[in-house]
Amino acid sequence: MDNSNINNTWPVAKEGLPFILIGSIVTLGLVFLTPWYIPATAGILTLFIIFFFRDPERLQDPMNDRAVLTPADGTILEVLHFHGTDNPLGQAAVRISIFMSIFNVHVNRIPVGGIIEKISYYPGKFFSANLDKASKENERNMITLKSERDCRIVVVQIAGLIARRIACWIEKGDPVIRGQRFGLIRFGSRLEVYLPVNSEITVKVRQKVRAGKSLIGYLP
Repeated sequence: MDNSNINNTWPVAKEGLPFILIGSIVTLGLVFLTPWYIPATAGILTLFIIFFFRDPERLQDPMNDRAVLTPADGTILEVLHFHGTDNPLGQAAVRISIFMSIFNVHVNRIPVGGIIEKISYYPGKFFSANLDKASKENERNMITLKSERDCRIVVVQIAGLIARRIACWIEKGDPVIRGQRFGLIRFGSRLEVYLPVNSEITVKVRQKVRAGKSLIGYLP
C-alpha cells in the first residue's frame, strides 16, 4: 500500500508533482528567452496542471455500514441492471458508471470499508470514456472488495481518450475504509461500481457526484 498517496496532506496529488515542477521550470526558463506571451501561455498550462491534480480533503458525515459512496467526482452516466452473471461481480448486479471530465478532481476513493480481495489490470484501447464500448474495450483496472457486511462489490478504473495512466495505490489483502484515497486516472476517464442487484440505488443519470462525499446507494 502506498501510504504517501493515501494519506496525502498536500493540496495536490503527489502523482502530479513532477508535471507541476517541469511546467514551472519551463515557464521560468521561457521568461528569459522568449516574448512574454509564450511564458504566459506556459504559465497558464502549468496552472491548469495544478488545478487538474488538486486533492481536496473530504470529511465524511457519519454513515452506517450499508452506505456506499461514489469513488469518483463526475457525472452519473448510467445505472444498469444485470440479471445474469456476465459481469465482473459474477452475480446479478447493478452497475453505476461515473464520467470524469478534465475539470473534475481525479483522485479516486474507496466507496465502502472492507478488505481488497483481488486487483486485476487489463490493457486495452483508449476510446472516449463516455462511450458504452469504453467499459469493455478500454484499458482498465478492476478492484474486488469484500465489505464489512460480507457483500462483494467491484470498482473499475477505466482509461479514456486522453487518459493514458491508471494509478492504483492499494494491494490485494489491504484493509480499507470508506472515503480513503486509492488511486488516480490522468486527464479524463470513467469509473464503474458493481453492487449486488438488490442494493438500494440513490443516484440518477446525469446527477453530479463528489468522491468520498456523495452517496450512491445502500448495500443489502
